[in-house]
Amino acid sequence: MTKIDQDVDLQNMAICYFGTYRKNYVRNEVMIAGLKTQGNVVYECHVPLWTGVEDRVSAASGGWLSFAFFWRLVKTYTRLIWRFWQAPAYDILIVGYPGQFDVFLAKLLNWLNFKKRPVVLDILMSLHLIAEERGLVSKHPLTGRLIFFLEKWGLKVADHLIADTSEYFDYYVNKYRLNPGKFLFVPLGVDDRLYFPREVDEVDQQPHGRFEIIYYGTFIPLHGVDTILRAAALLQGNSDVHFSFYGEGQEKPMAVELANDLGLKNVDFYGWADKTQLPDKIADSDICLGVFGNTKQARCTIQNKIWEGLMMQRPVITGDSETVREYLVHGEEVFLVPRQNPQELAHGILTLKNNPDLCLKLVENGFKRVQQNTIASTGKHLTEQLRVLN
Repeated sequence: MTKIDQDVDLQNMAICYFGTYRKNYVRNEVMIAGLKTQGNVVYECHVPLWTGVEDRVSAASGGWLSFAFFWRLVKTYTRLIWRFWQAPAYDILIVGYPGQFDVFLAKLLNWLNFKKRPVVLDILMSLHLIAEERGLVSKHPLTGRLIFFLEKWGLKVADHLIADTSEYFDYYVNKYRLNPGKFLFVPLGVDDRLYFPREVDEVDQQPHGRFEIIYYGTFIPLHGVDTILRAAALLQGNSDVHFSFYGEGQEKPMAVELANDLGLKNVDFYGWADKTQLPDKIADSDICLGVFGNTKQARCTIQNKIWEGLMMQRPVITGDSETVREYLVHGEEVFLVPRQNPQELAHGILTLKNNPDLCLKLVENGFKRVQQNTIASTGKHLTEQLRVLN
């Protein structure tokens, strides 16, 4: 790269954000925007590989064993290589999420650059664990072994790794026998350009004449949608309590079937809400739901929807775990209930419904807490750690 010898500002860094990462995924958007808020220059060396969740599931279900998929890989990575060689000089190369497979190419290209720079992989979530929990590993063992192998060596190849929780850090170190000194920590951030308080009625009021509870997401096992629906069944006697479900995903057909089997009249299902419209749906709700599944992935992470609900100044109920308690205080910033327990979830909902003072405390304290997870805060935290590497 001929531009690699250009001088760079000693105060600000030049970042090459590399890979086939999910460009519109919150983690990548917040990381890139956050780096820019600190005066860093970010060049996105990105070429999309996937068209969506269904596309990734199809490949993991054996679709990768086809000439069409192989040809797609060739075209995608050829374009990515070309973009890399057009990139300006950089101080740090970050492989965006998911990038466990892209890091091999990133490391090679960085090595060919003569002046080698640190290659940092933002892991966020384990691709092998996700495949396990969605049943893909058991259905397609060959694919499972391939994902395990690529993820393991991808994490070893990277110079440094970014994790968002200590629980996930322990999981990676123990599963893949990684050097703990390779890790940086950047908690999950929230896109406060989209998620911020709206001018709505007080939290103890019901703008629709009912107590509105919102779930949004991808209907995957870790979310525990069945627990939410069974809690809704227990609350059918409360005629003003209503649940709205937004999104699509693996378990949505089963969720709709379960709602029908339970004869639920207090539940409505919708498709994806546009990300510019979703905050208004949240603002119109009285409670935001987190996740209630008891999978390893559920316990290792604090999901986007939890931080987003706090940023929107809504009371948030979610499943209890050591990871959540590491960052949030029960009864002060968030309301925690045992996982996979519809009775406790229903009780928690009624507790908040009948206690507006508690709701107000959760809203005020939660909003103060989530200021540590804004774009600017995330960018500052990440920049400080990257400067040590440079």
